[in-house]
Amino acid sequence: MNSLKRFSDPVYCIMRLVVGLLFFCHGAQKILGWFPNPKQSAGPLDTMGLLSGWIELVGGILIAIGLFTRVAAFISSGEMAVAFFMVHAKSSLIPRLNGGEPAVLFCFIFLFIFFYGAGRLSLDSLLFNRGTTPAPSTV
Repeated sequence: MNSLKRFSDPVYCIMRLVVGLLFFCHGAQKILGWFPNPKQSAGPLDTMGLLSGWIELVGGILIAIGLFTRVAAFISSGEMAVAFFMVHAKSSLIPRLNGGEPAVLFCFIFLFIFFYGAGRLSLDSLLFNRGTTPAPSTV
């Protein structure tokens, strides 16, 4: 299994990109009107809807490209926790029953990204770690 470690950085980058773009799509639907969902009524958004839409739109792009990743992931994770408890948990606390599975998944994926960081293949790494070398390990 150690032979798979060499793929961990590129696979993490792809995962961060895909999750960020999926999150962006939710914001683009709310704010820009892209990707309309025929199952949902498209009406004017309240303040919470606008705020969540902007967090999803901007946070999704920042996470996808790996810029200010920890901050974007922390805010996005919090937004998904709020979405779950304010919207989905009203009917049931079980995500499968209340339609909150995407919110829970996004919340914990963003929490992981917050703790893990942007990874080597990101704009954060390119812009903020220029010319740095890893610290020597103390054994």
